Amino acid sequence: MTARVAAVSTAPADVISDLRKLGLTEYEARVYFQLLCDSPATAYEIAKTANLPRPNTYNALESLVQRGAVLPVSEAPARYVAAPPDQFLDAVARRTSTLCAAITARLEEVARPVEDQYVWTLRGDAQVHDKIAALIDSSRESLMVKASDEILRRHTDSLRAAAARGVEMLMVLFATDVSEFRFGPNCKVYRHEGNGVRMGKTDNLFTIAADHVEMVTAQILEEVVAVHTRNEPIVTMAESLVRHDFYMAEIFLRFGDQIDAAFGPYLRDLRLACFTPAQAESFRLKTGIRD
Repeated sequence: MTARVAAVSTAPADVISDLRKLGLTEYEARVYFQLLCDSPATAYEIAKTANLPRPNTYNALESLVQRGAVLPVSEAPARYVAAPPDQFLDAVARRTSTLCAAITARLEEVARPVEDQYVWTLRGDAQVHDKIAALIDSSRESLMVKASDEILRRHTDSLRAAAARGVEMLMVLFATDVSEFRFGPNCKVYRHEGNGVRMGKTDNLFTIAADHVEMVTAQILEEVVAVHTRNEPIVTMAESLVRHDFYMAEIFLRFGDQIDAAFGPYLRDLRLACFTPAQAESFRLKTGIRD
């Protein structure tokens, strides 16, 4: 009988790391990955091919069987196959969701109410954009946004869904074309100051307010940092920012030539009179204005 030759595989470190985040041990993650690459296989074959200690491999297989990640398909010798990733991870997601709901209910019985007036700091691209997405997804009445198109584009699906459930939107964007963000009759979208040109440093800010009760302002630079709050004065300030940019956009559309004649392109004279040196230099670089 020809000896069975197992497929030699090296588990990528990032895949093993992600599986460990889901609660698998290092050995369980490596055994599951090896079985995905080569099934069915015995514990001996897995250990040899994946370069794992045999005792640890047996223990990992037993645990994975209990998790539903692998299935024994024969005896004497026992061979195993890996559950398809979508089935295994869907089961993990359902168990995790059920567990989180149960823990939430128990903890809410003892947790003191969170003070709505706090201002929370968020750091990192994933955490900041998760909060923005959650705010959009939970909105029911209104969304007010000031942002660049390239950043807002990450949330197109959530915004389109919000528009479909009747949320009114007012957006002022740094963009040359804003038509892609017109999701329906309740969605008003404007280019910042009628031209959408990025200038100064405020174009790196993403500001969004939802339902007049909650807001996030994010600084999208090398380090992504944001604040999130339900503090009423701060939410009102964020809405006022977007609202006044809406006023300016409408005014520029009607009186743009007169405004340029009075204050210079991009409100040059007004901006340079109050910008910091760094803001002024950024303004000149992005607009091409040197005088």
